[in-house]
Amino acid sequence: MMINRLRLALPIAGLVVFFDQLSKVTIDRRFALYESLEVVKNFFHITYVRNKGAAFGMFADGAFRLPFFICVSLLAVVGILWYLRQVEDTQRGQQIGLSLVLGGALGNLVDRVRLGEVIDFLDVHWYQYHWPAFNVADISICVGVGLLLLGLWQAERKTKRV
Repeated sequence: MMINRLRLALPIAGLVVFFDQLSKVTIDRRFALYESLEVVKNFFHITYVRNKGAAFGMFADGAFRLPFFICVSLLAVVGILWYLRQVEDTQRGQQIGLSLVLGGALGNLVDRVRLGEVIDFLDVHWYQYHWPAFNVADISICVGVGLLLLGLWQAERKTKRV
């Protein structure tokens, strides 16, 4: 029943949005733009940057950028809720994965609506080789997608056994 799935999804997504926004507001208030704090030498810094684009800064230029990303985010939210309706009540991993992706999408959507760009601050690197900075919403999306893929893999293995 959809109401049971929402009882699980909404609190998880809400917690993701809360911690994502709390971390971003904290960074915005305590750091100057591009300021960096070394946490683990040659591996991890907290570095305040803003991303106008998508993952890895893709599509950061152009007048269509902001309306495009807001529309894509809203479509993703609708798609996630639709997919959540399709998932069976027994598929908790899938429900949690969708909830994490939903929370991450909403967290970054809040930034785009509020600021026109996304605050990133987690900077993982190996000496001078940097992974693009990311945030709590991005982590939530990645973990959620991982859970969804794991669930699909388990379902495929289960059907091959039968």
